Amino acid sequence: MRKLLFLSLLLPFTMLQAQTRIIGDVDASRMVERHVELNQRVKTIPGYRVQIASFSGANSKTSAFNLRENFLTDYPSVQAYIVFDEPNFKVKVGDFRTRLEAYAFLQEIKEIYKGYIIRDNIYPEPPQLEEYAPDDEESGDE
Repeated sequence: MRKLLFLSLLLPFTMLQAQTRIIGDVDASRMVERHVELNQRVKTIPGYRVQIASFSGANSKTSAFNLRENFLTDYPSVQAYIVFDEPNFKVKVGDFRTRLEAYAFLQEIKEIYKGYIIRDNIYPEPPQLEEYAPDDEESGDE
């Protein structure tokens, strides 16, 4: 008799847990879908860059942008990025998948730019920068 009473009390809790698992699975499925959606938006992967400078203080932003422009003049085929990591403006170059690739590039530039290799999220392909081309209507050539 006690066993029957115990089972009758336990049965509703078991059914409740089963319902919770189903809801949990639906939520887990939604979380996975959301994760996939977010990963499709993110276009970066783990990799390496060479940090060639870090500026702080007065005129640090101007110094970082000037160095970036100089670097791009010397190495137009290599991407260069400025990152503001308070209070520093950091100039990072390259999108290298391996540390060895980053090291080879560092050896190439070390006479002009002192730097070191850092782990960073990189673009596997350079980002497409859209050129701004004003429409004829905006330029007033009508």
